[in-house]
Amino acid sequence: MARRLFGTDGVRGVAGEFLSAELTLGLARAATARAATSAADGRPRVLVIRDTRESGEMLEAAVAAGVAAAGGVALLGGVLPTPAAPLLIARYGFDLGVVLSASHNPFADNGVKFFGADGDKLSDAVEEEIEALLDGEPVQPDELGGVRQLHGTLDDYLRELHVRFGGLDLAGRRILLDCANGATYKAAPEIFRRLGAHVDVLADTPDGRNINAGCGSTHLDQLAAAMRAGDHDAGFAFDGDGDRVLAVDGDGAVVDGDELIALAALHLRAQGRLRGDGVAVTVMTNYGFHAAMESAGIEVAITNVGDRYVLEALRARGWAFGGEQSGHIVELGFAPSGDGIASALLTLEALAGRPLTERRGMDKLPQRLVNVRLPDRPSLERAASDPQMLAAIERESAGLEGRGRVLVRASGTEPLLRVMVEAPADDEADAVCGRLVEQAEAAASQPAG
Repeated sequence: MARRLFGTDGVRGVAGEFLSAELTLGLARAATARAATSAADGRPRVLVIRDTRESGEMLEAAVAAGVAAAGGVALLGGVLPTPAAPLLIARYGFDLGVVLSASHNPFADNGVKFFGADGDKLSDAVEEEIEALLDGEPVQPDELGGVRQLHGTLDDYLRELHVRFGGLDLAGRRILLDCANGATYKAAPEIFRRLGAHVDVLADTPDGRNINAGCGSTHLDQLAAAMRAGDHDAGFAFDGDGDRVLAVDGDGAVVDGDELIALAALHLRAQGRLRGDGVAVTVMTNYGFHAAMESAGIEVAITNVGDRYVLEALRARGWAFGGEQSGHIVELGFAPSGDGIASALLTLEALAGRPLTERRGMDKLPQRLVNVRLPDRPSLERAASDPQMLAAIERESAGLEGRGRVLVRASGTEPLLRVMVEAPADDEADAVCGRLVEQAEAAASQPAG
C-alpha cells in the first residue's frame, strides 16, 4: 500500500492548509496508539520538539492533544534542532519522538516527522500503518493521557555534544555561524563558546517568519560576504531544523557536504575511528570525492538521494559515517541522524587548528547541474527512456570515463530531468551538459506513442 501523506521526510505542507491542526492531531493520535502496543505500561511517553516557525506552537498543541487522546504523555521539549530528538529518546527511554519542522522550506510550511523508540525515523511500513490507523476509527484508550513541559532539554543536547567533542579545544579560533533564524539559534553558539571559540553569529533572532529567509544553508551569500570581510577561520550555515550544514572559507568559497565528508573521513581513518574503513554517499557526490577515497584506500558505497538511504547502507555494511552533498552528514557513533552542529565540530576537529582555506580533503571537479523542466510526467518518462537520449548518455559517459561522469535522473516529485556532468575543466563540463540538455529537450518534444 503506497503512502498518501508521508513523503521522504515526514508529512509536510503549508501549515493551516494541508498541514492543518486536525490532521496533525490525527497523526499524533494514530502514532501514539501504535506506540502504545509496545510501551511498557501501554502509556507511551512522547517527546515533542519544534523549530521556530510561527505555526509551531499551534501544531505542538495539536500533537499534545493527539498524544493525550491516545492515552500517552506528551513531553514538550520546546525549540531544539531535529538531531536532539534521537539523543533525548536514547537518554530518557521515550517511546516516540515528534519533530515539528519543514527543514529548509519557507516559514509558511511546516512538517511532522516521527522517531521511534530506537531513535530512528520510522520506516515506510510503519508510516503506512499510521496512515491506516488515521483512516479508521480512533482507538479509545482505557484512560486519557496528559501533557507535561520537559525542562532542561537544551542543556541535555549540549551535554551530549560536549561529551562527544570535549577533547576539541577551540581556544583562539574565530568562528562565524549562520543559524538560519531556526532551531540552532541557541544551541550552536553556546557549544562553540563552551569549547573556547570566539563566535560571531548571523540570523539568530527568529521571529516566526524569518526562518531560512535569505539565510542559512540554502542562502549562503550573507555568510560568504561576511567571511570575505572578516578574519574568521571558518563559517558554518545550518538549515532551519539543524540537521544539515554547509561551510564557507575565509575567501568566501562554499564548502559543500562532499568536501566536509571527505575531510572528516580522512581524519577518522587516520585516527583509526572510521568503522569498516568505508563511507556511504549518494549518486550526487562529486567524482573528486571518489578519487580521493580510492587514493586513501577508503571504500565507498553509493546510494540513492536521501539520508535514509545513506543510513540503510551504513547499517547494512556495519559502517558508521556518510552523508550527502547537501550537508546531511551522519556519524552513527554519535547519533542515527544528520546533525549540523556535530558535523561542524567534526570539521574543526579534522582541521586540527588549520583554517578552512587549508582543508585537504579532495580536489573537486567542476560540476554542472541543469534541471530540464518538462510539461508533464509523460514527457519526462519519454525523455528519460528515449533511445537517442540513452545513447547520448552512454556516449558522453564513455568520453569521460576515468576523468569524470554523467548522471541523468528523473525527479521523483516534479516533471524535471536532472542532468549532471562532472569533468576536469569547466568548458568540457559545460559542453557535455549542453549537448545532453539539448538531446533531452528534443526527446521530450517527440509525439507520444
